[in-house]
Amino acid sequence: MDSSLLSIGYLVLGIVLLVYSGDYLVKGATAIANHFKISSLVIGLTVVAFGTSAPELIVSLEAAITGHPEIAVGNVIGSNIANIALVLGLTVLILPMPVAQQTIKRSWPIMFISGIVLYVSMLNNQISHVEGILMFAALILFIISSVKSSKVFPVNVVIPKPANKHPVWAYFIMVIIASAGLALGSRFLVNGASSLASSLGISERIISITIVAFGTSVPELTASVIAAIKKETDISVGNLVGSNIFNVFAVIGITSGIHIIDFNFSEFRIDLNFMMIFYGFLFLFIVPWKQMFSKENKGNGIVSRYKSVSESLISRVEGGVLFALYVGYILLIFK
Repeated sequence: MDSSLLSIGYLVLGIVLLVYSGDYLVKGATAIANHFKISSLVIGLTVVAFGTSAPELIVSLEAAITGHPEIAVGNVIGSNIANIALVLGLTVLILPMPVAQQTIKRSWPIMFISGIVLYVSMLNNQISHVEGILMFAALILFIISSVKSSKVFPVNVVIPKPANKHPVWAYFIMVIIASAGLALGSRFLVNGASSLASSLGISERIISITIVAFGTSVPELTASVIAAIKKETDISVGNLVGSNIFNVFAVIGITSGIHIIDFNFSEFRIDLNFMMIFYGFLFLFIVPWKQMFSKENKGNGIVSRYKSVSESLISRVEGGVLFALYVGYILLIFK
């Protein structure tokens, strides 16, 4: 069998295992948390958030440990770009999406700061144990502050409910099997990605930024697009923004905390720049500028006007811009 076809087979198998294992991990862990009467808010900010980031975490950890640091870093950067430009862009093209006040005033700034932290930490061609520990500490602070701020800004988290009730031990078994599936899927995905890059003569960075990142973003893409087609309102820009925060502080933080990540920063400069550019476009699209510069806000300072904004709406045109930019970015890096 051709080595490229075999590599693609490993990639597909890895993605399938990651998608299903991640889904069952979230369902099982959520059921366990519900059994022990943990609040929905805490479940959403910890169990669900960690569970949906589990594919990225396990893939990056496997890649770093097995000597593929480009995949470890590229997976996170590519996933962050895909969440904003591909997932959000396609979803909004189907259904214009409201943006909560909390996302505008709190979540986006934290996501932007996490992007800067990632950028700065990569400048010396290495993300160290200390940097990883500090990132994870920032994640803990983010979770604590999110719980506290929920009294001011209601946090919209979607908590999956098990279709059938089973004994709690059954959900523990589900979590164990799902975790094993994640470990196996990540191995298939990393091995397939590195083999495909070698057989096609392209860098692991490009494979990780595109195929690997797309594979680990499939759960968010599928859930968001299906919800948009059904015109469900529980999809949220805040969920995608929160996923990006977790990708940096949890995925990179835990991975580098366990294993130092060495790479060539110059290879990722363009990707990091695009990531921050996409963050900037998202800010332009989520802030209700008309509301900020309305007659009621006339004469107030820019900070006061920003604080006074409420919900806004991302239009289909803006979703189309994000998706077009994503396609342009992918074509550019392959060129």
